[in-house]
Amino acid sequence: MGRVVNGFTTEEVSGQNQVKASVQRKIRNSIAEEYPGLEPVLDDLLPKKSPLIVAKCPNHLNLVVVNNVPLFFNIRDGPYMPTLRLLHQYPDIMKKLQVDRGAIKFVLAGANIMCPGLTSPGGVLDDDVGEETPVAIMAEGKQHALAIGFTKMSAKDIKAINKGIGVDNMHYLNDGLWKLERLD
Repeated sequence: MGRVVNGFTTEEVSGQNQVKASVQRKIRNSIAEEYPGLEPVLDDLLPKKSPLIVAKCPNHLNLVVVNNVPLFFNIRDGPYMPTLRLLHQYPDIMKKLQVDRGAIKFVLAGANIMCPGLTSPGGVLDDDVGEETPVAIMAEGKQHALAIGFTKMSAKDIKAINKGIGVDNMHYLNDGLWKLERLD
């Protein structure tokens, strides 16, 4: 029995493929495009000479792994998102939304982020955030991101509609991906 990660065991990582140079370039380019702030460190994070591994996990989750460390993930063909560990090292590479204190325990339990948690007095919205955008989820009173989300609507719509799910919770502190520090 492997370690249980995100509700699945590490044995369920169905395949780890070293990707061809062309695929590696494509992944690098999408990451560079999505996170221009990583430009100065991209060669250190994704060295051209190191093999880039894509590990396939249940629920269409793909992990981009370099030197056994998962750095980015995506779902199906969605945009690449940094793992929280990587985001904590480079906190300014993603747009940020902030939830109020009341939402923290729900987000850490894996719940999606509801609009009122972002529009209440402790929440903070960035009007430049569009829908279907990867975002760092910050928490009122905390320094580091507690989750990474994918917006279901723009920040302006979250403010205007103010009900329902504003952001899908993709990865949060202490979930399986957080616990998976290395894929050996």
